[in-house]
Amino acid sequence: MNDMNASFLKPSAMPDVQSTRDERALPIERVGIRGVRHPLTIRSKSGNFPSVGSFEMDVALPAHIKGTHMSRFMAILQKQDEAIDSASVVSMVREMLPLLDAAEGRVQFTYAHFVKKAAPVSGVESLMDYEVTWMAKGKKNTAGSIDVELQLRALVPVMSLCPCSKEISDFGAHNQRSHVTMTVVLDSQTKMTVEDLVATAESEASSELWGLLKRPDEKWVTERSYSNPKFVEDLVRDVAGQLKRDERILSFVVEAENFESIHNHSAFARISFAK
Repeated sequence: MNDMNASFLKPSAMPDVQSTRDERALPIERVGIRGVRHPLTIRSKSGNFPSVGSFEMDVALPAHIKGTHMSRFMAILQKQDEAIDSASVVSMVREMLPLLDAAEGRVQFTYAHFVKKAAPVSGVESLMDYEVTWMAKGKKNTAGSIDVELQLRALVPVMSLCPCSKEISDFGAHNQRSHVTMTVVLDSQTKMTVEDLVATAESEASSELWGLLKRPDEKWVTERSYSNPKFVEDLVRDVAGQLKRDERILSFVVEAENFESIHNHSAFARISFAK
């Protein structure tokens, strides 16, 4: 083999452009990947179930570094072959920062969380789905270890019945479906399940919802909501009160939105709180 062929076959180091120096003196707060759909197995209170998550992963980039290593985000995600829960997203951000040589970053994923529920009278079982987001934000401290803040967000559909409509009407009252969205900040070691958070919203609504109801169940829901009317203000305050009393929660934002049945607009209310 001549020298030319030997040189051609010998592997050579490829240039690492993103690691070169940048002279524009502008740090980037977040850089990473977004909109990555990935199959998941979710670990839940009632057992594991399959779902699909939409992931967002990013890190802070110092001013002097040209770019981050995008493929390393996907490499971390591809390693997730076991059932995922809150501890998993914390572990992912702890792995991500040193792998990307970053001082801070986030891992977030949104998915449909399914809960099997029994109807209130007949006991017939059906699945309810809730939009859930887990997010872990990691930051290196002065000692070199990583502090992690954990966030859980759940969008819970419920039913609300108008107190004013009930009071002024000879019979009946208008009701509507409502969305209660809760975002809670937790210590990374805190154990709070999605079902815990969902139950908070459902317990404060005029009535919770089910995927399947028989006629006796429908009667129960109608009468339950009529005896438990809630303005959107009542709903957001009652949910916030429960969250405020929960010692596992460091801070929260709760929003209630009523999709009005007698208006062509929604009514909403929002409360935020930090302990």
